[in-house]
Amino acid sequence: MKVITLREGKERSLQKRHPWVFESSLHSGKADPGETVRVNARDGKFLAWAAFSPQSQIRVRAWSFDEAERIEAAFFERRIRKAIDIRARLPIASDAVRLIHGEADGLPGLIVDRYGDTLCAQFLSAGAERWKKTLADHLLAITGLTKLYERSDASSRGLEGLPEVTGWLRGEGETELTIREHDWQLTLDVAEGHKTGYYLDQRDSRKLFADTVRHFGCERVLNCYSYTGGFSVAALAGGATQVTSVDSSAPALARATRHVALNGFDPSRHTALDADVNQTLRDALKRGERFDAIVLDPPKFAPTVSHAERAARAYKDINRLAFQLLAPGGLLFTYSCSGGISADLFHKIVAGAGLDANVDGLVYARTGAAPDHPMTVTFPEGEYLKGLVVIRTA
Repeated sequence: MKVITLREGKERSLQKRHPWVFESSLHSGKADPGETVRVNARDGKFLAWAAFSPQSQIRVRAWSFDEAERIEAAFFERRIRKAIDIRARLPIASDAVRLIHGEADGLPGLIVDRYGDTLCAQFLSAGAERWKKTLADHLLAITGLTKLYERSDASSRGLEGLPEVTGWLRGEGETELTIREHDWQLTLDVAEGHKTGYYLDQRDSRKLFADTVRHFGCERVLNCYSYTGGFSVAALAGGATQVTSVDSSAPALARATRHVALNGFDPSRHTALDADVNQTLRDALKRGERFDAIVLDPPKFAPTVSHAERAARAYKDINRLAFQLLAPGGLLFTYSCSGGISADLFHKIVAGAGLDANVDGLVYARTGAAPDHPMTVTFPEGEYLKGLVVIRTA
């Protein structure tokens, strides 16, 4: 077993069971991509068993902090089974669920979503890539399924020195799937959709949006960065009389339009607008439009902390415009999925946007990812999705 030794004083993160070690913390040792290594403190004390990533700034990702544990096929079977057993206990109102959420489930670099009878997986680290065959075998054996589509095409693969890979890893079939979420039907394509096909992490926020639209009697709703219209379907389910979905992807908007019909809503209540969100907000403001509820669910503006300052300006700008477009008593559902933006910073950005818009509001709710996308107490970086629901009061 190859040994990686950390510099003096750099052992604290692993002692606190944080799974990452950066390149700058290493004193000595090297290994092949994804190879299991023993990680020691400078004094030789055992810290973790980990996967080595020679091309990544995150040079070591811990598998286990138990010196007696062996990183072998049985280890991955136990981890996968534990993660799936936890999901079985969660109140998930859908037949689509995240089964494996990387570090939170003790499997760094592995993301697995289940869409009905099909699994879709991302192998995003050198360690997950090295154990891909074993992981795929256990995933299918434990779930009893036969189809697993691979979507290892995220940009983070490049940071690991890994090529993009997509296609059927096990079995085959249609990539266009229909799932149930709450009382709605939604469609996705595991080969073409964002991430593994859909944003399951916003499942609970979509239900909250439907319930809130209904409770407050919101009639005019603007859904920005709508993708395939999950929040739009929720708004219509909540009784909104006019919903506008704005996105820069014509195929996504076409699917959103199909979702409206699939769920039995009057197509005349929905407008799909292929346009830039920022410009759309500005144009609506010039026309004097007002909305009872606005959703801002943009893509990742700040993938790392180094991008936070620029991203903060972008978040502030769209939130300022949205505040101005809200009717008195209107609701803003605003989100950030940027890992480089903390929940505290996001709140400050939204507060600053309200000040610039000369708008005050009450925080009605704070939201995050659905519980099948967990964050552990030792890995706060897992809290990537932050949301605020604000009622405009002035």
